Amino acid sequence: MNLEILTPERKLYSGEVYGVQLPGVDGLFEVLEKHAPLVSALKAGQLKVLKSKSSGDHSLFHIQGGFVEVFHNKVTVLVEGASAIES
Repeated sequence: MNLEILTPERKLYSGEVYGVQLPGVDGLFEVLEKHAPLVSALKAGQLKVLKSKSSGDHSLFHIQGGFVEVFHNKVTVLVEGASAIES
């Protein structure tokens, strides 16, 4: 599935991923390929991009509040601000 992480200033991430873990206002949740359509509010916290199912390869970002939309195997994360966390 395709993931985009966008802030008002720039596109922070864009690419094909296996899944993404997000800090929802009601708790952490995960979106995988072919997830049902969804719009959800996000709180500040850690976003984890799962790049591959088998290798465990991932990227971490610290995000401020925002929203996520899942539609037709595309995940768009719109946040006030975000920064990559070095692993």
